[in-house]
Amino acid sequence: MTRRTATRAGTGPAAVDDVEYGARFLGSLTLHEGRDPALLRHWAATAAAFGAALAPAGTPAPLRIVEREDGLERGLLARYTSKPPTVELYMDSVDAAERLVAAYGWREWFPAGSVRAAALAHEAVHERLHHGPERTALKEALGHTALRLGRLRVLAHVAGAEELAAHAYAQSVCGLGRSPLLLSAALAASAAPAREK
Repeated sequence: MTRRTATRAGTGPAAVDDVEYGARFLGSLTLHEGRDPALLRHWAATAAAFGAALAPAGTPAPLRIVEREDGLERGLLARYTSKPPTVELYMDSVDAAERLVAAYGWREWFPAGSVRAAALAHEAVHERLHHGPERTALKEALGHTALRLGRLRVLAHVAGAEELAAHAYAQSVCGLGRSPLLLSAALAASAAPAREK
């Protein structure tokens, strides 16, 4: 059985669905330790639906792009910085992700060149999620309450939700068959043995 056949048959990283990867990502954050897995799955699904719904609004204005080569050691594909608005694109990680796509037989989900496009879309939408009205709208969609006094309710930020929304946005804008979160998980898993040496 080839690696592609095994992966498509339900083994390997692709055996886990995108919502479960989202829930695992949230659960890995210190703020969410001990939270109910069902709540984490709910938040992951809500954040993904929110991010996908942003896609018809169009891609944000292009940002300055700086290509770097130290992404694998930093565990990053790309990173958004706000001053000035810039996307740092880690080409070693992009190339490694493209190799994983080929090795696992995921080209149907991630066409050639889509890793770069998805990384740029993901980071470009962060500005909207950090500073625009979408930040409040995402909080409302998630419905996590920080404080309630009678009928007054203060919504809380859900750490990691913006990241999941950005992944879903990139998936939708780039027409990918799976969330880029799958690539992030596969990259992390492939890097773990190298870090242990």
